[in-house]
Amino acid sequence: MQRCPYGLTMCPKGTGGVFIIGSMYSAQKISRSVFVPVRGLHYHVRVWGEPQADQPPLVLLHGWMDVAASFQFVVDALEQDHFIIAPDWRGFGLTASGGADSFWYPDYLADLDALLAHYAPDTPVHLVGHSMGANIAMLYAGIRPQRVRSLVNLEGFGLPATQPEQAVARFTQWLDELKAPNGQTTQLKAYPSLDAVAARLKKNNPRLGADKASWLASHWAVEAAPGQWQILAEAAHKLANPQLYRVDEILAIHRHISAPVLMVEAEDDSIAQWWHSKFTRAEHRQRLQAVPDLRLEVLPDCGHMLHHDQPQAVAALMEAFITEPGVRK
Repeated sequence: MQRCPYGLTMCPKGTGGVFIIGSMYSAQKISRSVFVPVRGLHYHVRVWGEPQADQPPLVLLHGWMDVAASFQFVVDALEQDHFIIAPDWRGFGLTASGGADSFWYPDYLADLDALLAHYAPDTPVHLVGHSMGANIAMLYAGIRPQRVRSLVNLEGFGLPATQPEQAVARFTQWLDELKAPNGQTTQLKAYPSLDAVAARLKKNNPRLGADKASWLASHWAVEAAPGQWQILAEAAHKLANPQLYRVDEILAIHRHISAPVLMVEAEDDSIAQWWHSKFTRAEHRQRLQAVPDLRLEVLPDCGHMLHHDQPQAVAALMEAFITEPGVRK
């Protein structure tokens, strides 16, 4: 057995899901785990393939409460060879946060900037992000437009608009949650087995096959104690964010994106499921008009985790987009 940065026990490398009964997805393209020094942290990065002189890296950014391994199904579906870099964000997967009690988008942006300086200091990259990772990618592409060759946004919608009057209540909530004894506000549920973790993944996404759920569970959780499987995410991610979501600031950044952007929505309207009338798909599409060069695709028969539901279709859209003539070489 070995230890992860959280001090939790992990399965030996290569054992995958030995704790799960039944069939498990078999990865076709095997990643390498690398730890990169980033701003005082040991950042865990999954890497597929080798650097190629004539091809920019493909950088995959996972979403909230997820891990880099989540992209395995899409990577396996890619028809061409790519040098692929997929980090675990700070406080997720095998990247610890150094004891942070809160998480901020500016830190994610700075982490991404440092990772790209490490892997591609002299060339812009192809960015692909899912959900939170896509929102980070959109901000980064507007702040560092020269560093991004193309951008694929998978279900990265942003959040409902806020008003300045909400600031006092939001800061109050955050401060109260920080003071909660023994982290009661933010504790993450433990599971008795990896089967139970896989069952939770399937509950979150009923379209997820049992084989994929079992494989993901073995990368999404570790055994913290006998019969106590813990999600690889720090509980502080559950805290209220005291920073209000300012749509005017977001759109001002998006107007500076110079790379072509492919927005991929799932046919199932996850915005309506989560936010109801507080934020709608129509409002999201209105915001997209701020992006100078954007194409919208709606992928059928999938939900928010479209890279799990339709990995072949997502891979095909990605490869067609990043290789088309309109994408900068």
